[in-house]
Amino acid sequence: MDPVAFRIFGIDIRWYGILMASGILIGMVLALREAKRQGIEENTMLDLFLVAIPSAIVGARAYYVIFNWSYYSGDFLKMINTRLGGMAIHGGVIGGVLAGYIFCRVKKLSFPKLVDITAPSLILGQAIGRWGNFINQEAHGGPTDLPWGIMVDGMKVHPTFLYESIWNLGVFALLLFMRRKKRYEGQVMVVYMMAYSLGRFWIEGLRTDSLMLGPLRMAQVISIVLIGIAIIINMIMTKKNTNAA
Repeated sequence: MDPVAFRIFGIDIRWYGILMASGILIGMVLALREAKRQGIEENTMLDLFLVAIPSAIVGARAYYVIFNWSYYSGDFLKMINTRLGGMAIHGGVIGGVLAGYIFCRVKKLSFPKLVDITAPSLILGQAIGRWGNFINQEAHGGPTDLPWGIMVDGMKVHPTFLYESIWNLGVFALLLFMRRKKRYEGQVMVVYMMAYSLGRFWIEGLRTDSLMLGPLRMAQVISIVLIGIAIIINMIMTKKNTNAA
């Protein structure tokens, strides 16, 4: 499949970018609906998006460039050229969450409440965005004889983009359930951190193009760290709620 969807005035518009933008827009609509249900003004959420989304994009690109420094070093234009891909979701999450935290501190809003509202949107956007990797023929796994393998460069390989997209849709459904059953503010985000990271740890082990930190797959390291943080937060908040009761 041609990575270029169409051209406008000689500029290639790629499916990768279209899918990323679609994931962001659908996530925004979902978050706005939930925010309205919880009595948060639409303008507040729009202001949050204006801060968090660009920060997430910068974070996703910066993370990718940092862990491919030997390729990008000394070429600033190459560093900022995202048209050919090169984004890392962990960097995007870090950038977006940090921006959201600062926004909440400045606006005196509840950060745990807002991340609970946006967590389902985040994982749904990830599920949609992964199909951009399929079109670009990237982020796939190693050789396989499984019937659902896909052909890349004449070799049948694991469609790890598909594995993660399906996993993320399952996490999305779980977060929608947790949103109405949560015991404390921030629990939806905690479940996101744990559930997404469990799937990503397994799927990353199948990939052939992982970002590396020495001998370690960086996404697996980050996944373990996030799971640990989520467990600690959940233990603290559960104990706090138990004592309060």
